[in-house]
Amino acid sequence: MAIKIALAAALLVALVTLARATTYTTIVTTTTDEANPKQQCKQMVQGRQFQACQQYLRQGSQYQEGTGMRGVYPIWDEQQVKDECCRSLKNLENQGCECEGIQQAAMKAQQQMGQGQQSEQVYQRAQQLPQTCNLKTQKCQFNVIFM
Repeated sequence: MAIKIALAAALLVALVTLARATTYTTIVTTTTDEANPKQQCKQMVQGRQFQACQQYLRQGSQYQEGTGMRGVYPIWDEQQVKDECCRSLKNLENQGCECEGIQQAAMKAQQQMGQGQQSEQVYQRAQQLPQTCNLKTQKCQFNVIFM
């Protein structure tokens, strides 16, 4: 009789152990850096050239008074350049990074042109790009220092 009780107890322990082993909860935690989307955008646009946007921004400010000529940059058809620029910005639109793309292009255009009134005109034209390209974001804030 003691053997039957010991055997029943062992069987009960085995069943409880088996039940615990097959019923468990798995918790998967996924973290995303949604707290800082601006940082994600900076990483996304870093290294991209946005050449068409740079050209578009420069075209708006390269006219040299009195000469009737534009600056030293090759002149593309302005509509073609604008369309290509808008396409590259629309590729960033789904991630909400179009303003960072515009700012990147404006900074590079400004660096290529040097300082002065022309660089201010680059940023004035850059501020119009969201409307020009019919982007969801209609206004971008830029941190700019003109020298």
